[in-house]
Amino acid sequence: MNEPTAPWESLDTRTLASVRVAGVALGPGDRVRLRPKPGGDVFDLVLRVKTATIASIEEDFEGRAHLAVTVDDDPGRDLGAQLQSGHRFFFQADEVEPLAQPGD
Repeated sequence: MNEPTAPWESLDTRTLASVRVAGVALGPGDRVRLRPKPGGDVFDLVLRVKTATIASIEEDFEGRAHLAVTVDDDPGRDLGAQLQSGHRFFFQADEVEPLAQPGD
């Protein structure tokens, strides 16, 4: 018998290795500062200017890249890395600011 899948598991997306933001190639493991666009929801207000780590980059069927991030000061960020809801947040490339990487 087949296991049921969550609705988001059947969406037509693909994973990208990197995306360019402000001239910098960012990929999973890179750190960013969150800069959500005005007019978002309460999470945008709470997460604004927090630092986060990119967990994955997913491209939707319209070709838009979405960065799945875990917030650095979230005590449950390890759950986000395990794809648990509530600990992984999505932002578009123009809503993040690259942070200097160690060794830069």
